[in-house]
Amino acid sequence: MSMKNYMDTNKKTSSLSKADSLKKMGEFWDAHDFTEFDSESPDVKFDVTCAVPVEIDLLAQIEKQARLRGVSVETLVNLWLQQKIAESQSVKKGKYTQRTTQRQVAEKK
Repeated sequence: MSMKNYMDTNKKTSSLSKADSLKKMGEFWDAHDFTEFDSESPDVKFDVTCAVPVEIDLLAQIEKQARLRGVSVETLVNLWLQQKIAESQSVKKGKYTQRTTQRQVAEKK
């Protein structure tokens, strides 16, 4: 059933534009932006995922480690990545702090 027939049969109007035909709906949205009605829209929560290619041999090793730990591959990979980022950040902070301290000591001399 086409949208036009659906609307004619059910005599419904669009929830936002209150238009009763596709032409009127089109005219309404040509003149309006959805963000004008954003406060009326419910908040939606969603997770974003992405796929990262992993070498097949490496994936097999990760799967084995995940099984040994009793967690999913996704959980293990996320944990390892979080740990690596934390290590990287602490190393950067340590070097920066050490360099800053050395500069402060040299300035006092």
